[in-house]
Amino acid sequence: MSTDTRAAGVLPGSLEPNFRVAALVALVALTASYGSVLYHVTDVVGGSRLMLATLLGTATLAVATGRILRVRTALLLTALFLVGGLAVYILSVPASQRALISVDRLLSDTVALLTGLSVLRLTQANVWALSVAPTPVFLSWYLAVRRRYVASVAVGGTALAVVVLTGDAGSVTTLAGTVGAAGVVGFGTLDRYGGTAAQVDTLVILLVVMVVAAATLSVVPSTRATPVLPDRSSPSGVTSLVDAQDQVSVVGTIRLSPQVQFSVESSAESYWSTATYDRYTGSGWVRSGETDPFVGRLRGPPGGGREVRQTVTAETELGAMPAAWRPTAVTGLAESRIRVTPRGSLQPTTTIDPGETYTVTSRVNRPDTADLRAAGTDYPDEVVETYTQLPASTPDRVADRAAAVTADAETPYDKAAAIEAYLESNKRYSLTVERPEGDVADAFLFEMDAGYCTYYATTMVTMLRAEGVPARFVTGYTSGERVDDGEYVVRGLDSHAWVQVYVPDEGWVRFDPTPAAPRESAERTRITDARQSGEAGVDTEETLESTPTPTPDGGDGSTDGGTTPTPTPDGGADAAGTQPGPVGDTGATAPVSTESGPSLPSRETLALWGVVLVGVGAALRRTGAGARAVRAVWLRRRGARRDPDADAVRAFERLVYLLERQERPRRPGETPRAYVERVTADDRARAVLTTYERARYGPGVDRSAADEATDAVGELVRERTLPTRPFVR
Repeated sequence: MSTDTRAAGVLPGSLEPNFRVAALVALVALTASYGSVLYHVTDVVGGSRLMLATLLGTATLAVATGRILRVRTALLLTALFLVGGLAVYILSVPASQRALISVDRLLSDTVALLTGLSVLRLTQANVWALSVAPTPVFLSWYLAVRRRYVASVAVGGTALAVVVLTGDAGSVTTLAGTVGAAGVVGFGTLDRYGGTAAQVDTLVILLVVMVVAAATLSVVPSTRATPVLPDRSSPSGVTSLVDAQDQVSVVGTIRLSPQVQFSVESSAESYWSTATYDRYTGSGWVRSGETDPFVGRLRGPPGGGREVRQTVTAETELGAMPAAWRPTAVTGLAESRIRVTPRGSLQPTTTIDPGETYTVTSRVNRPDTADLRAAGTDYPDEVVETYTQLPASTPDRVADRAAAVTADAETPYDKAAAIEAYLESNKRYSLTVERPEGDVADAFLFEMDAGYCTYYATTMVTMLRAEGVPARFVTGYTSGERVDDGEYVVRGLDSHAWVQVYVPDEGWVRFDPTPAAPRESAERTRITDARQSGEAGVDTEETLESTPTPTPDGGDGSTDGGTTPTPTPDGGADAAGTQPGPVGDTGATAPVSTESGPSLPSRETLALWGVVLVGVGAALRRTGAGARAVRAVWLRRRGARRDPDADAVRAFERLVYLLERQERPRRPGETPRAYVERVTADDRARAVLTTYERARYGPGVDRSAADEATDAVGELVRERTLPTRPFVR
């Protein structure tokens, strides 16, 4: 009788871990972290398919040549990648700007990138991303193939650090890259020096702890009060919409700050713009290009326009310079404190303190509807290239909806007016919204029934660009509360976002798709609540003395809502607001959904729970609890009926496992009969043994005998695993 009585495959055996494969998988996570940022840049600006091919092709080249190329040759090839990429980027810069490139300028730009300048602000951001991508990908993968894991992480980690310092890598991306880097070093060390499955479990548990700790602990820096604040019940924060930031993210629920920000003495009522943005990312806006020093005077709009002088007095700290569009001259502040953005907006280099005053001279166009309709589409090439950009990932249905809304529009102006009217009449104004996943414009059009100004303006710009009409996103303030002829008090709740559309021979014309009446109502309610609760900074002497007299409908012309009339071309008198509702009967094409289903966890939450489950699995494996749980289930399961001999063998295997846990393990060379007879005198166990011997070594057994053995083991399991007799001895 054979002494090898343990049937193989009672339970799946543990697989030997492949540390090399695990290290390379972790390197995939590290590469994907910074590669996803570079891919996002090209998705926004152009060239995403080429970027994907570059990332995959460079990694494949490194793997294919890792065992062939010597280290010196690989380093030389990497240097060629770097130098060649920089040369391509420099040559892509327009000739007029290339002359300004110098060593000092390159160094200053590099420092700017490493101290928070988003890659998306670079004029040729896509070329820059495509130029730098091959260098870290090739070298990190080459070194990993050569089993130089620490050096590989040093290269890939540097690339990740760069995109983190630019501010383009989010927390999830950074965390994934960091965990990937730790995994490369950990698994790589086990690969080079040998390791065990237990060490793998320990490493996995440590990585999971890193993820959970980083995801659950956050540090929120304190900032000074801003005109637009996050709702205290909202998990998302928002920086000031109008504080001349280089980027604006569309967020969820916000609340309005009623504190007075500044006062204006102006020869004409206007919106006070602070920043314009050209590059849409799908989740917000970026202002590309570098600011220039203010040198005394700026050019006005193509059509000339009426001169409007405004004197702005800061009532609190201002991080922007509100002014009517388009500013041409500034006095009252030192020129060294003023910068000019590529879009023509003014930006202070230092905070404007309370009590400080400056005067802006603006040229405001007053085109009438006939001029706007007759303007045509003779756009400059630079305007088309910059202001019709949309991310490649923008869903096609956005363009389809834009085409349906503008089907009856004959001119770009008519398209703008149709989209403006469509959004006004089909979406509800609300400050309480949930930040959607994915593309903001797509979500607002098809998944949301309400939003506020950033949603309206973002969606209108996106739809116009889908129709080939140059448009851009603008932030600033509405006119504020008029306290006297030509005098306005502007509060934080007057902060706003709107749209500018380019019109040949006229320049940029303002449209505002946000419904005016509900927005003004929300503002008035907020002021009333703030006054009743005694909040500081809500009023000035002028607002206390004035007696606002809103119009009966509480909308256009209200002096307490802080707005100009309905959406108009900049400086005009209700030219864009004269369209009688949606153009071309487009209302039926966009039903507004009012149903709200159960909210699902975010992708980040699901990913975190997935990581936690992996950690729990590793912990169960490390402690053996998982295997014991599996065996406990296996022990208690009768199992599906097979042929009688196989069922008899399985019954005996369950019996042996039970006796080993309850009595003692089998000794080497101990036969099944000797083992059973020494550890138990139970007749049922001996009957199962006899049936097993006949099935394994004799003529076999019939179905009745196999079932009796299976039933007997079931009885023994139930008896021997009661609380009075622990399962584990």
